[in-house]
Amino acid sequence: MVVLMRSLSRRLTLALPLFLVVLSAVAVLARPAVALVGAAWQAEPPKVQIVEITAERFSFSPSQIRTKAGTTLEIRLRSDDTAHGFHIVGTDVDIELPKRGKGVATVMFTPQAGRYTFECSNLCGAGHEFMRGVIVASE
Repeated sequence: MVVLMRSLSRRLTLALPLFLVVLSAVAVLARPAVALVGAAWQAEPPKVQIVEITAERFSFSPSQIRTKAGTTLEIRLRSDDTAHGFHIVGTDVDIELPKRGKGVATVMFTPQAGRYTFECSNLCGAGHEFMRGVIVASE
């Protein structure tokens, strides 16, 4: 039994430093991976800008929206009179706004740098063709 304990003691004496060296090497090599994973978790979420637009009497209010290119716009639209449409020229964004008191229409749009004209896409009366606005996305 004493011989067995001495043998075990010697093995532990040799194994413990070796174990500590291996553990230190793993910790050093794993540090960059942990840093990368930590950086990925701390990545900035996409920027969302909420814009509320009211359509009424042949105008949009506000009729000009400024944002930074790449920022997602959450455009919340409501009508204060009749049914209107909202179309961003040159894109597939084209939705119908419910009449006054019937709810809000929401659309998401992420512009690149440039100017985007939006207009009413639902014939709403005599001044329909003047119902326009612009989104300006700067770099």
